[in-house]
Amino acid sequence: MTSRPGTLAAFTSRDFRLLWSGQTISFVGDAAFIVALGWRVTDLTGKASSLGFVLAAESLAMLATLLWGGVLADRYSRRLLMIFSDLARAAVMAVFLALEVSDNMSLTAILVLAVLFGAGGGFFQPAFGGIVPLVVEQPLLPSANSWIGIARQGSAVVGPAIAAGLYGTVGPSTVWALETASFVVSAAALWLARPRTFDAPPSLGMRKELAEGFRYVISVPWIWTGIAAAMFILMFAMAPYTALLPRVVQAHYGRGVGSYGVLFSAMAAGMVVGSLFWAHWAPRRWRVAICFGAFGINDIGIVVLALSPWYQLAVVAAIWRGFWIGIGGASWMTLITELVPHHLLSRVLSFDYFGSFGLTPVGFVLAGAIGTVVAPTTVLAVGGVIGTVLWFVPLTWRRVRTVQ
Repeated sequence: MTSRPGTLAAFTSRDFRLLWSGQTISFVGDAAFIVALGWRVTDLTGKASSLGFVLAAESLAMLATLLWGGVLADRYSRRLLMIFSDLARAAVMAVFLALEVSDNMSLTAILVLAVLFGAGGGFFQPAFGGIVPLVVEQPLLPSANSWIGIARQGSAVVGPAIAAGLYGTVGPSTVWALETASFVVSAAALWLARPRTFDAPPSLGMRKELAEGFRYVISVPWIWTGIAAAMFILMFAMAPYTALLPRVVQAHYGRGVGSYGVLFSAMAAGMVVGSLFWAHWAPRRWRVAICFGAFGINDIGIVVLALSPWYQLAVVAAIWRGFWIGIGGASWMTLITELVPHHLLSRVLSFDYFGSFGLTPVGFVLAGAIGTVVAPTTVLAVGGVIGTVLWFVPLTWRRVRTVQ
């Protein structure tokens, strides 16, 4: 009987260690940036709707480049594409820092930079997901995907704390500098890595290769139903949560940026535990049912956070959310990277991101607009209920829930 690889098995690969280390630092910068950005925009305008518009602009720009990024990542070096994206986003953040230091920051400038930042990210995500099977062997994928999730969410424990501390003492400019440096470090680690290559089939042209990826996605029920569910759930549940949480912390709980950061850190801590649990468990049966069920259970936490009169219970709800998201995210990425052919992987991931986040700009705008006339807590609670229900709909189809 073959023994199952251990939780730390992925770290036997030098290239995975480089990838993981560089991304961990980048994730810290990202987590600090999003918290500081949310508070900076709210401070700048005093309107709950403003952050929603900024996040919508970034999301739309990412969606505009995402599918082409998937085609490029299946055709050319995923490593070089990631380095290009990292350096491009570092340049955008350097401009962000210069505007802050010169006291020229405005909502218009933030919107323009958000568009450029999102466009760079669209080239990164498909290549990042696609490079993981090239730095570890197939049996190590559960360990690798879990530890990437742990890095992402563990950094989100540290990042908000850093953002809250720096923002409250020396101002946001240091956070922008941290994010700039994190992209440079990520690019340097990728430069040192030497992932395996794969044989791409003869070129069909960008449009035909994009169509080939789309045909594969719609031919696999668990993939397209998962993307379709996520599309609506992220619009109704995740987008309002992200856009309105600063206002909920201020108005509902009467607290400041430190408490806002604690909620991010609490959810991230839960994600770390969930990802570790998945790496240790690594089941081989009913993985799609586990994945969709975990995502559905997490949204109960949004309802509790929105309706609770006690901030302490909101923190517990954030941890609950994180634990189930950690399991759902690690299981989804393990399924994708194990079962999708290498030469289609980045395109499938680009459709995954594109479909899943396709309606989030609408969600950000609607959340911002509705949140000015309806209590933000009500918007969050309704979104959480919708998300919980919709995740279980695909599992009523036997061809989805029985996938191993």
